[in-house]
Amino acid sequence: MVNASPEGADTDVILQLLGQVSDPEVPVLSILDLGIVRSWRKDENGVEVVITPTYSGCPAMDTIEADIRKTFLEAGFLHLEVRTVLDPPWTTDWMSEEGKEKLRAYGIAPPESGSADKRTLFGKEEAVRCPHCRSLQTEVVSMFGSTACKALYRCKDCLEPFDYFKCI
Repeated sequence: MVNASPEGADTDVILQLLGQVSDPEVPVLSILDLGIVRSWRKDENGVEVVITPTYSGCPAMDTIEADIRKTFLEAGFLHLEVRTVLDPPWTTDWMSEEGKEKLRAYGIAPPESGSADKRTLFGKEEAVRCPHCRSLQTEVVSMFGSTACKALYRCKDCLEPFDYFKCI
């Protein structure tokens, strides 16, 4: 818990609090790592945090909003507004490099650089590196993994299954 006066809270305090809020579907990631915090501001009325879901209808957003509220309330922030915006839509490009490394260490292949791989439009599979052995000899098992934002892959070299965080 951050010990700071809400009245004197600075950028570091706010960012530390936001960094304590984990993604409920991938708890190794904070909402900052995930890139869903679009902005925040503090003024005499309190703090406003603006978030964008990874996709419309993401079931984790209610939990994330509640976790943000709880974290700030426990730190003494009594006036907090959490707003959800859909435009512009979230993209995996907003994920931090640190977050991508956390995914890899957790056993989930992070999204490749850039947005969705256009080769899939022509029937070619996306080249996804295995987070376990780093091989590119992988194959899609299912486009639907443990959550809607992940696909299930298998490595042909080490034979381990793994989730891949889809590019959006």
